[in-house]
Amino acid sequence: MTDHVKGLLITTLGVLFILPDSLMVRLIATDGVTVAFWKALTTAAVIGLGVTVLDGPGAFGRVMRLGWQAWVYAGAVGASGAGFVIAVSLTSVANVVFIVAAMPVFAAIFSWAFLGERVGGRMLATMVAVGAGLAVIAYGSGETEGAHWSGDVLALAVAACFAGGLTAARSLRPASLVPAIPVGYGAAALVLVFFSAPLSVPADDWIWVALHGGVFIVGSTVFITMGPRWLPSAEVALLILLESVFAPLLAWAVVGEDPGRWAMIGGAIVIGALFVSNLAALTKRRPVAAGAPGPHG
Repeated sequence: MTDHVKGLLITTLGVLFILPDSLMVRLIATDGVTVAFWKALTTAAVIGLGVTVLDGPGAFGRVMRLGWQAWVYAGAVGASGAGFVIAVSLTSVANVVFIVAAMPVFAAIFSWAFLGERVGGRMLATMVAVGAGLAVIAYGSGETEGAHWSGDVLALAVAACFAGGLTAARSLRPASLVPAIPVGYGAAALVLVFFSAPLSVPADDWIWVALHGGVFIVGSTVFITMGPRWLPSAEVALLILLESVFAPLLAWAVVGEDPGRWAMIGGAIVIGALFVSNLAALTKRRPVAAGAPGPHG
């Protein structure tokens, strides 16, 4: 198996694991804050245990001593992971995943503002197109059943938050920030416990709680983190867009949640713009020798 095929398989596995994230919010019959609490707690526990076994308990302290960037990254991971769940509880799945897909635009803006990186013409065109798509989604929130502006705004904040965390973490490469993930999720769980009702989950839904944070989120985190070791970042980004396409369809098929025409139109604009942008970036990098590893995630 070539490195490229290995990267494709691993990243695709990560995308498949993340697909049920929004669906779990619909299947667990309790409020969004409680679902977010259990997602944060179970994810922190499972990844934290894995880090302890593989790298020892000192791994957490070592990564957090790397600097303020590690703390920003951990906070962004925890806040965006919990915020995603709460956003889904406030608006439609389609609106959330399409809005969060705009994260690369925020990352480009933050890289320009804080790292002094130039924003090229391709990214500027992408920003305009994505902005138009988000405007269509916002317009449709007033007409689509289950969609609401409050969840849309929170989804936008989630995209900005995680993009900020990734921007802060870029200066720490090639250090592995995996031990910072359970720190961030653990902190989120500690905050959310005061606003949630952890024991309000119905008895039949505990299996979904365990699968949500303990399997799906852990699997997606591990595999999507590993993917860029063998794939260019643009190709990883293209594969991750599959979540935005299939997550609303999964919610539609399982719980009958119609994404609405405006979300589909706006989402098509957002996903199409990002697809073309990432494909252009990938094509530009194709002259790199076959089998050469991509940048580390």
